[in-house]
Amino acid sequence: MARTPSAPSSDRFPPQIPYIIGNEACERFSFYGMRNILTVFLIDYLLRNAVPDEGARSAQAKSLMHLFMAGVYFCPLLGGYLADRWFGKYKVILWLSLVYCLGHACLAIFENNATGFYTGLVLISLGSGGIKPCVSAMVGDQFTAENKHLVKKVFAIFYWTINFGSFFASLTIPLTLKHLGPAVAFGIPGVLMFLATLIFWGGRKYYVVVPPTGPNPHSFLKVVGSALRHRGQGGHWLDGATREHPAEAVEGAKAVLRVSGLLLPTIPFFWMLFDQKASTWVIQARAMDPHVGPVTFQPSQMQFVNPALVMILIPLLVGVVYPAFQKAGWELTPLRRMPIGLAVGALSYAIAGYFQVVMDQGTVLNISWQLLPYVVLTLAEILVSTTGLEFAYTQAPREMKGIIQSLWLLTTTLANVAVAIASALNVFSGAGQFFFYGGLALLAAGAMAFMARHYQVHDYYQQDVGGSVPDRAQPPPLADSSKAL
Repeated sequence: MARTPSAPSSDRFPPQIPYIIGNEACERFSFYGMRNILTVFLIDYLLRNAVPDEGARSAQAKSLMHLFMAGVYFCPLLGGYLADRWFGKYKVILWLSLVYCLGHACLAIFENNATGFYTGLVLISLGSGGIKPCVSAMVGDQFTAENKHLVKKVFAIFYWTINFGSFFASLTIPLTLKHLGPAVAFGIPGVLMFLATLIFWGGRKYYVVVPPTGPNPHSFLKVVGSALRHRGQGGHWLDGATREHPAEAVEGAKAVLRVSGLLLPTIPFFWMLFDQKASTWVIQARAMDPHVGPVTFQPSQMQFVNPALVMILIPLLVGVVYPAFQKAGWELTPLRRMPIGLAVGALSYAIAGYFQVVMDQGTVLNISWQLLPYVVLTLAEILVSTTGLEFAYTQAPREMKGIIQSLWLLTTTLANVAVAIASALNVFSGAGQFFFYGGLALLAAGAMAFMARHYQVHDYYQQDVGGSVPDRAQPPPLADSSKAL
C-alpha cells in the first residue's frame, strides 16, 4: 500500500519535496565532480606509468571515460525495471545510493590501483545510472489532483538544482585535484553522495510510495513477440498481436517504432559531440594557455560554462526566440528544432576543429577561446536534448512512455560506446577528430530533417479513459535530460 502523508495545502509543496531536491543537488555535485576530472586523472595519474606515450595515454583515457558514460546511461534500464516491476522507487533509490557511495569510496581509496579504481567506476555506473529514472519520477509521485498545478514549478526547481550542482562541481573539483590530489578530489564527491543518501533517507516518513506494478502482460516486447507469432494478418505487421493484446497496446507499440525509427538513427550522433566536452575538449584545453587575466583555469574547469549557459539560454529561447519565430509564421516545432540542433552541434565542432588546426601549426591559443564552441554546443544541447525528450515523451501513450524513455537513454549509451571504440583504436587525432564527428552530426541533421517531413505527429497526454486528469500527477520531461535523467 502507498503511504499517504496528510494532505498539504494546494498552494504549498508537499513536505517531502525539500528532501528530494536536496538529495538531487548533492548527488549531481558528486557525479559531475568526479566525472569532470576523470579524463585528466586518468592521463596524469592512473595511466601515467602504464602508458608512457601521452598521445596513446590520452586516447585510452578517452576510451575509458566513454565506456564509463555508456554504463551510466545503460543502467537506468535496470533501475527503472526493478523500481517499476518489483521493489518500488524508494527502495531502489536508497539501495543503489549505497552502492553509489561505495563506488566513490573506491575512487578515493584506490587512486593508485587500477583494479580498485575501475571497480569504483562500475559501482558508480550502477548507482548513478540505476537511480536516474527513479528520482525524477518519484518527484511526480508526490503530487495529487489537488496540487498538480505545482508540478511544473517543482520540476523547474529540480532542473535548476541539477545545473547548480554541476556548475559548482565543475569550478571547484578540478582545483581540488590540482592542489590537494586525487584522494581528496574524489573524496569530496563521495562525501556529498553520502550526504545525498542521508537527506533522501531523512524524508522516508513523508514520501508517497507508489507500489510496483509487477510484470506488464501487454509490454512492448510481449506485443512484438505476439505479432511475430501471428504474422500475415494484413495491414501493419504488428496487427497480428491483437489476438492476444488490446488494441491500445498494439497502437502503443506502433508509436514506439515510429519514435525509435526517427531518433535511434540520428540522436546518438549528437551525444557523440556533447559527451566529448568531458574528454576531447578537456584534452584540447590542456594544450591552451590557461591564464585569463589574474585567473588560471584548469582544463576540466571549462565545463562550468555549459550549466551556466543552460540556465541563461533556456529562458531566452523559450521566452523570446521561439515566440518570435512563431509570430513570423515559421514555428520552431520539435521536428524542426532537433535537426537544427544537430547542425548547430556540428558547427561547434567545426569551430573547435579550426582552433585545433591553428594550435597544430604552433600557435598557443588562450583557453578563453573555448567559450565560443561551448556557447554553440550548449545551444545545440537545448535544441536537441530538451526538445527530444519532450517529443519522445508525448509521442507514446502512457503504457509505452517507460520504453520510450529507455530508448532515449539508449541513444546516449550507443553514442558513448561508439566514441569509446574509436578512441581505443586511436583512429583520429588532432583536428581530424573534430571534423569527423562534426561531419557525422551534419549528415545526421540532414537525415533527420528528411525523415521528419514524413513523420506523422500524434501527441499522447496523461489522461484516463474518461479524459479527466489522473489522480496521480505524472512528471513532465525534464528540461535537461543529459543531466537530469
